[in-house]
Amino acid sequence: MRTMSEEDFIQKLAGLFPGSRDVTVGIGDDAAALDLGLPGGMLLLAAADQVISRIHFTADTSPVLAAEKLFKRNLSDIAAMGGVPTHALVTVAMNPFEEKALTEFHQGLSNISNLYGVPVIGGDLSSLPEPGLTASLTIFGKAEKEKLCLRCNAAPGDCIYVTGSFGNSFRSGRHLSFPPRLHEARFVAGTYTSAMIDVSDGLAKDIARMAEASGLSARLEPDAVPRSPGASLEQALCDGEDYELVFAVSPSQAEELEKLWPFPGVRLTRIGEFRPGPAGEIRGVSLPADKGYDHFHGKND
Repeated sequence: MRTMSEEDFIQKLAGLFPGSRDVTVGIGDDAAALDLGLPGGMLLLAAADQVISRIHFTADTSPVLAAEKLFKRNLSDIAAMGGVPTHALVTVAMNPFEEKALTEFHQGLSNISNLYGVPVIGGDLSSLPEPGLTASLTIFGKAEKEKLCLRCNAAPGDCIYVTGSFGNSFRSGRHLSFPPRLHEARFVAGTYTSAMIDVSDGLAKDIARMAEASGLSARLEPDAVPRSPGASLEQALCDGEDYELVFAVSPSQAEELEKLWPFPGVRLTRIGEFRPGPAGEIRGVSLPADKGYDHFHGKND
């Protein structure tokens, strides 16, 4: 019997709450988009994500690095929508609840807040009954309607491009040190793509999400998938925690994109294409049944 997955539960949630005319994009994408009549037709973006000790980082990770990861993985969600981050709210709960650890955590938030110019404007503190740390960040941003990128906007024949490399992120520590691809996303959004996602749960799984939302299949070229040092192809496709971008580009624009790519320190790679076919199916690579991370199972799924 098939067990519940994150995707199943999210789809279930989508029908649980009442709709609103100002919601342009709701549950199921990297962020919600609200049309509140802002100047210039700008959309308000909103997303929330969390980190939990022993799931998103090891127990010996410093509060500074845990906080930086929390902030950056939320910035990555705004990037995937083609947006610009503006403000954040943070809730933190930890045990032991002590000044030193709390100060270090908020110093980590301050590091990223200052680096990217995104102020933290409020939040909440609490203790936990058991040892550990859990924190959630709600991020706000903005995006022009013509730059908004959604998982469902890929078209048949679109090339699949990725930034950076994949695999071995948790073991190498890169899951803590990654840079969110805000500038790269803004460069392609609305000009080269309107379909994008960031990779948190595994490259293959997140491409499958994009393909399913667009009613397409995806064919990958295994030799083209950029691997991080020490990563196998399976790890590159399934490990997750990479926080790189995947986006769809029309074949007519692919050559121009590669020629004009203005980020010499960030690898840009074409790894396949979207095609008509069973929605969400991945072709061209051999994948294990447990591809990508799923919190319902506490392991890859």
